Amino acid sequence: MAIKVYKPTSPGRRNASVNVRTELTGDPPTKSLLKPLKKTGGRNHHGIITCRFRGGGAKRMYRIIDFKRDKDGVEGTVATIEYDPNRTCNIALVKYADGEKRYILAPLGLEVGQKIYSGEDAEPRIGNTLPLAKIPTGLNIHSIEVTPGGGGKLVRSAGAAARLIAKEGKWAHIVLPSGEVRLINIKCRATIGQLGNIDHRNVHLGKAGKTRHLGRRPHVRGVAQNPVSHPMGGGEGRSGGGRHPCSPTGKLAKGGKTRKKRKPSDKLILRRRRSKRHG
Repeated sequence: MAIKVYKPTSPGRRNASVNVRTELTGDPPTKSLLKPLKKTGGRNHHGIITCRFRGGGAKRMYRIIDFKRDKDGVEGTVATIEYDPNRTCNIALVKYADGEKRYILAPLGLEVGQKIYSGEDAEPRIGNTLPLAKIPTGLNIHSIEVTPGGGGKLVRSAGAAARLIAKEGKWAHIVLPSGEVRLINIKCRATIGQLGNIDHRNVHLGKAGKTRHLGRRPHVRGVAQNPVSHPMGGGEGRSGGGRHPCSPTGKLAKGGKTRKKRKPSDKLILRRRRSKRHG
């Protein structure tokens, strides 16, 4: 993993950097694990824009990822480390002893040819998946299940890692990357290690074109629009909007809670990532 900075031969190159991705093997994706990915452009089934500033972007195929890791007792061998355009972390192709192939999220330090296992009898080594009840406290983990058998839901982005700090009864205490401490059922599974591609956060896009390649259209400020398009638009010259920040439909953007009601899972939060006073 390394960040490459080019000579400033143009305004776009001056501020841009790229991830060299030296850990990738350069193999093409496995066709049996691909499926088409249809774009919406931010529109619902009526063709109405429900999420602004989305559209375009490079065409992609979706890689089917094995988040459940339910091949218990079957030895898997890491065949390739590949780039996935649909997520920030890299993925690894695993070939199992019974001939099946699956993609998994690639943790930091996973190498081609490495053997990985899943299940209660697996050793707590990088890339192995086992229930929280069998994982020693203090280890870094990722791709954590919220309900037993539901597949990994938490900690799936590049460079992310949670930490198992304690076990009490049927609950495990997990420190998430945000700093939140949460209770997770010890029957839930997690994968050992920190996710790779940790330099992803240090890459600078450098030019507007790269943002368009990602499918993000220009985001226009409300005060820069016409009054017919936004409540904060219009006015002679530059203005502050004349009212509190709001959406195009007039919903206030700051100063109020956005969570409508408590979720049943809120009681499993021991320490929030920020105080309740801020909503």
